[in-house]
Amino acid sequence: MSATKHNSSGIGGSPYEVPREPNRWPSIGLAVGVHALLLAFLVVGISWQNHEPVAVEAEVWDMKVQSAAPPAPTPPPQAEPEPEPQPETPPPPPPRVVEPPKVEQPAPPKQPDIALEREKKRKQELKRQQQEEEERAEREHERELAKQQKREDEKKAKAQAQAEKKAREEAEKKELAKQEEAEKKKAEKEKADKLAKEKAAKEKADKLAKEKAEKAENAKLAKLHDEEVKRMMAGAGTPGSTGSAEKSTAPRIDKGYIASIASKIKSNTTYPGSTDVPGNPEVEFKVEQLPTGEIISVRKTKSSGIPAFDDAVERGINKSSPLPKKKDGTVERSLPVSFKLKDLN
Repeated sequence: MSATKHNSSGIGGSPYEVPREPNRWPSIGLAVGVHALLLAFLVVGISWQNHEPVAVEAEVWDMKVQSAAPPAPTPPPQAEPEPEPQPETPPPPPPRVVEPPKVEQPAPPKQPDIALEREKKRKQELKRQQQEEEERAEREHERELAKQQKREDEKKAKAQAQAEKKAREEAEKKELAKQEEAEKKKAEKEKADKLAKEKAAKEKADKLAKEKAEKAENAKLAKLHDEEVKRMMAGAGTPGSTGSAEKSTAPRIDKGYIASIASKIKSNTTYPGSTDVPGNPEVEFKVEQLPTGEIISVRKTKSSGIPAFDDAVERGINKSSPLPKKKDGTVERSLPVSFKLKDLN
């Protein structure tokens, strides 16, 4: 009978073949012969030891008292001496028991050395195969653990690489955002500087234009003043006209007209400073306007001592152009305007 078994742990992966068992009939015949010889040896040995039994002699003692012969005629009584004590009769020895000879039991037949060697080899082979299977299973387990550890290491390395990549991307985004913010601030600063320069240039141009306009207006006013003076002088030289010119040129300012102008200027005046100051500072301006109410010049005649307040009132006056007119549609060409700090509340 033969069997083939694949052993994955063999060198090169070749299958392992169990050797073919030899024929058992010679072994069986040899075993029968050995048992027959052993049985004959036992029979002969027992016959040699079979001796005749040893004869045993034994004396039997009867404990009964036998009757004596008829007594002889009694002699005349004589003083008999005291009888001496008779020794006690020892009891008979117990009968000796003869034990039968012991017959040795035959020892169990020994297996032939060939069968024992074959069984021993078979057990060793099975043990070796079992050990190889265990070693193979252990190697497979170790390889599986190594593969699992490798997969875990690769997974950790991949996760770490992704985390590092994400961190780099986040750093790059932050750096890019920082650069964009810096560029944006730089552009805003440049734009603010440009606007400031343009504003300064415009303010300078406006100031120059204003100064030029003021000069022109002053020249015009001076001319008008001269003409008015000449007219007044001419009127003063006419008979019967004494004091009439002065009365005609005397200021006749309507209070409602002044109140409407003050209300409009106040609504256009914005003072961001604090009004919590001692007293009530006042600023005064001289406003020149056209017959249409458009302001042609604003001149400060008295300062309040607070430059920010003075500038705020001046801006409010300029924003209020054209100024309201009187009920009859006329205006005062030269108009005094005054404001107190706490009146703006």
